[in-house]
Amino acid sequence: MKKRDAVTILIVVGVIILSVVILKSKNSGVSEELAKCIGENSELYVQLGCYACEKQKELFGESYTQLDVIDCIFEREKCSEITATPTWIINKEKYVGVQNIEKLRELTGC
Repeated sequence: MKKRDAVTILIVVGVIILSVVILKSKNSGVSEELAKCIGENSELYVQLGCYACEKQKELFGESYTQLDVIDCIFEREKCSEITATPTWIINKEKYVGVQNIEKLRELTGC
């Protein structure tokens, strides 16, 4: 094997490893601990088929399950005061629309 071929292989392997690390970090969302804290201090109202709700979910990644989520399609009785989704209720205040993690951290004190 020529030295040039070995260098090329090393570069390709390095790029693949770097790509996997970057993709994994982008898909990991927030830590489970932070999501749990946010979930304990808020309610998130969503509805099936809501594009913005899916965007909100993507921000949390796998930790989304730690949130207190109410789907207004399946739990209509809990959504009488909700006019749009996603809506966060934090400290009895409504925040309509997709919220970034930093703002949620600040609002919930997490």
